[in-house]
Amino acid sequence: MTPKEMEAELSRIAKEITQGHQNLDSMVLIGIRRRGVPLAQRLQKKIEKLSGQKLPLGILDITFYRDDLSLVATQPVVRGSHLDFEVTDKDVLLIDDVLYTGRTTRAALESVLDYGRARRIELVVLIDRGHRELPIQADYVGKSVEIAEEEVVEVLISSIDGEEGAFLTTTELLRKGS
Repeated sequence: MTPKEMEAELSRIAKEITQGHQNLDSMVLIGIRRRGVPLAQRLQKKIEKLSGQKLPLGILDITFYRDDLSLVATQPVVRGSHLDFEVTDKDVLLIDDVLYTGRTTRAALESVLDYGRARRIELVVLIDRGHRELPIQADYVGKSVEIAEEEVVEVLISSIDGEEGAFLTTTELLRKGS
């Protein structure tokens, strides 16, 4: 995906969200660290432009909710979650860059539930790459791709990575830093 295609998909998703929810008063956005946060910020702006309503935005760090924490790092980097609103009785839009096995989403759901009992939680992802290990699916998807297990979708965000786009690579190339 080019940066232009990413923005087009986020605009389409924002339109679907505003059209699918008559009342946005009880809706909050929560971006999953890392790349889900800038995507959530962009969605917030697009929804505000369409509806005239600025939705509350929270940041979720799921590091300690991961079931593979020991495989990720011996000293995980924790940046913390920031939710300056109640989630109880709210419609939560959980935002991430790529949906793969479903394990990140499961961890995010556990984390959100620690903040309260949301009325509803919907998942927004820029890319759904399939190969689910858990029964989790996104409610809003920018693009679905069918790729081999050894292939990787890498989403780059300019504010984090210095460049923008979504790219298909392999785990071998990713390890080499190519």
